Amino acid sequence: MYYLQKAEEYREETISHRRYFHRNAETGLHMPLAQEYILQNLADCGISASRCGGGILAEIGQGEKCILLRADMDALPMTEESGLPFASTSGNAHTCGHDLHAAMLLTAAKLLKETESTLCGRVALMFQPGEETLCGAREMLADDLLGKTQPQAALALHVGPSGHVGECFYNADSTMMLSCDGFRIDIRGRGGHSAYPHHTLDALGAAVQLCTMLRQLQGLEAAPSSHTVLTIGSLRAGAAYNVISDTAQLQGSIRTDDPQIRSQLVKRVHEITDSLVQAYRCTAEVTMLTENPMLVCDEKLTNAFADMLGAFTTVKLHGGIKASGSDDYAEITSRIPSAYFFLAAGCKDGTQYPSHHPAVRFNEDVLPLGSAIYAHCAQEWLKLA
Repeated sequence: MYYLQKAEEYREETISHRRYFHRNAETGLHMPLAQEYILQNLADCGISASRCGGGILAEIGQGEKCILLRADMDALPMTEESGLPFASTSGNAHTCGHDLHAAMLLTAAKLLKETESTLCGRVALMFQPGEETLCGAREMLADDLLGKTQPQAALALHVGPSGHVGECFYNADSTMMLSCDGFRIDIRGRGGHSAYPHHTLDALGAAVQLCTMLRQLQGLEAAPSSHTVLTIGSLRAGAAYNVISDTAQLQGSIRTDDPQIRSQLVKRVHEITDSLVQAYRCTAEVTMLTENPMLVCDEKLTNAFADMLGAFTTVKLHGGIKASGSDDYAEITSRIPSAYFFLAAGCKDGTQYPSHHPAVRFNEDVLPLGSAIYAHCAQEWLKLA
């Protein structure tokens, strides 16, 4: 098929894109190197683009019909241990594959620009920062992403470091990825000498007990049949063995596919925190770090894209996938009909670490396929819409 053949011709160029993003890994909403690189490469293809909420927004074609193609591009604040010759040395690392997503969409943009005269509408390109912090999509939406482009449909891809290139996973009829309510609890007591605890208000002791109680919430409040995960990822307090700290901090997350359980667990975190710290005569403040909805794809649109992928003889489709992770692309799926596909990118030599592991590697053979899927699905949807 045309787009896959052309994407293969641009393989080395796409790999070069990927390795630039990988080597220059940036995190959060401030990604100046990625922004400039994308703007320059889009300009080289004759595509006009602009900054939008920390990301880049571009458009190809003309007409009322519009489909949005999204690629996240941020890394994680961790030291890379992949051993790759193009590994990042910045203290940030692309251990979730977002560098591949951005590279695939850049090449898809080039493919679509070359066939712009055949498009039956517009294709909007969303290069998004801040997915790992679940805030980038919301920032771009706040900068009028949808108002500027008026898309009637959206598509996103995400690679994974396992499976064989060509395997494609999706969910058309239920929640595909869980909501994520991240929280931080700051506890304040009164510190002092460890030999005289009766003169202190032990913030660390309260934090330890609170950590234990919150970890029990999932089993106490969520039905066993639900897909729910409550995790405490951070507990910080104290700096010396003989000092009772006057402050402590917990951070955690609630993920679920049930709206009622989501609301109940968030409520209970607040209630239990208030009750327990009072028992320790401390005070506490709960801050919600993220309030990301569940990612639910549009059934009709997703099935239509799955049918389009049938044109790729190398693609093997797997439906009904459900992941415990979260993605702020859910901010898009909750507003317009959207689809989301996972692409397997396991290495040929069998080397396999999970996403977010410092030594994870992804198979670059997936790059032409991802670019072709973006371009092909956009063109075909515009024909049918």
